[in-house]
Amino acid sequence: MPSIEAKTPAVRQVRVDEGSAGQRLDNFLLKTLKGVPKSHVYRVIRSGEVRVNRGRASAETRLAEGDVVRVPPVRTATPAADARPAPAREFPILLEDDHLLAVDKPAGVAVHGGSGRPQAKFLELVHRLDKETSGVLLLAKRRSALTALQDQFRRHGGEAPLRKTYLALVSGAWPANRRVIDLPLSKREDAEGGARTVRVAAAEAPDARRAITLVRLAEALPGFTLLEVTLKTGRTHQIRVHLAAHGQPIAGDERYGDFELNRALARGEAVPGCRFGRMFLHAARLRFAHPADASVVDLTSPLPAECESLLNALRPR
Repeated sequence: MPSIEAKTPAVRQVRVDEGSAGQRLDNFLLKTLKGVPKSHVYRVIRSGEVRVNRGRASAETRLAEGDVVRVPPVRTATPAADARPAPAREFPILLEDDHLLAVDKPAGVAVHGGSGRPQAKFLELVHRLDKETSGVLLLAKRRSALTALQDQFRRHGGEAPLRKTYLALVSGAWPANRRVIDLPLSKREDAEGGARTVRVAAAEAPDARRAITLVRLAEALPGFTLLEVTLKTGRTHQIRVHLAAHGQPIAGDERYGDFELNRALARGEAVPGCRFGRMFLHAARLRFAHPADASVVDLTSPLPAECESLLNALRPR
């Protein structure tokens, strides 16, 4: 269903509350102006239309409680009801306390923080999972927890105990000795700042960012390989692009995958007796230091039933 164009709103003066204190101006606006393309948000900041306490501010400006942000009139699109992201409370809860909430996200649905739990004044995503990816997803219930956890995520591979492990099914036989993928990636967005496409880039390219993925062969199957993948950096679509760059894309990946294979999997032609219509990428484990006391938290999510069914159909009788 197409989006319904909304009327252009008037200028708003938005006061920063306790929950938004410490947030960057660009992130504050992206949350406030839901539905507005990211490229447009940065454009109005650069133009000076956005003001903080009546003065010009940059995207990196940190907001304090009580600051007044001038939000210019921008035209937004109201998505159809069935296209709206699902609140986190709709998913099975893996862990919840005063500081954080961890849920088991299914594939095929987008998720966002900030809604769905009336008792929580603050609820923001610590990291993101692609809509097509299932598994462990972490949200913060306090600004201090969000800052501490995001700092861990930025320091992939450092001293922090953070470890993000995924299970991915790829086409073909993966070489057991191919254990490290170290390929820089660059990101492109469409003209409206919407869909992102990531590609392997030359290391000297100005927009290239180093990306490191660790790969372990978990199970060899007829025509496919189940991989255990650990991220040392956290780039957009990193696992999907890295595996596809070696000619073995993730089964069911509609953007970087083998479209003929995906179609055959969905129709039940690739694996007799089994139809598989999603991307086989699952966030199986997340380990991190708790923001309150630095104790190690280790969360796991079992493979969804449809993924287990596909593996069982592939395994020799």
